[in-house]
Amino acid sequence: MARNKNSKPWVSGEWGSQAKKHAPATARNRDAIAAVLARELPHSGTVLEIASGSGEHILHFARMLPELDWQPSDPDPACRVSITAWLKENVLHNVADPIDLDASTSQWPVEDIAAILCINMIHISPWAATMGLLAGAGRLLAPGEPLYLYGPFRMAGRTTAPSNEAFDRSLRSRNPQWGLRHLEEVENEAHSHGLARTETIDMPANNISVIFRKTG
Repeated sequence: MARNKNSKPWVSGEWGSQAKKHAPATARNRDAIAAVLARELPHSGTVLEIASGSGEHILHFARMLPELDWQPSDPDPACRVSITAWLKENVLHNVADPIDLDASTSQWPVEDIAAILCINMIHISPWAATMGLLAGAGRLLAPGEPLYLYGPFRMAGRTTAPSNEAFDRSLRSRNPQWGLRHLEEVENEAHSHGLARTETIDMPANNISVIFRKTG
């Protein structure tokens, strides 16, 4: 399924004034992502999601993988309100209250994390957020533990889909600091924080899943 060239990125301020936000793409990709997570995540421990947005993804994953504990986070107060609203409507004992966490900072209010997820953030944030995400994963993860990324990327030796090219132009027109990242540049930055790319998986709508793991 090709990306809709007219689709907008997930910008919380455009989701309306209601507390509980809805991101339509979540329903389309959550099962495909959950299938990858079921293979790649540890069997126990706390999974931190960076940039949880509306909160719909983490609730779905918590239902699908109930043996894990889930920690949502987002620097946007409106997103944290949305996550809380979804949690009130869907009582899940393995999902914590959302925390205020800006990936670009060096101080994260978490510890004892077994895995980190980041879905559809890298292309809709400044490069500093990606650098901070990788640095934080390098600090928090123990050897062998995963950082999972999902979204559209540019990749060496692979032609970027026309729909992704249009999406990139749309992103950059909205904010020059946004846009599709080169996976190899992300990987180089990850290496500097002791993370190695172990798997790349093609996903629907010209997205990919990328698994990094902390090296010894």
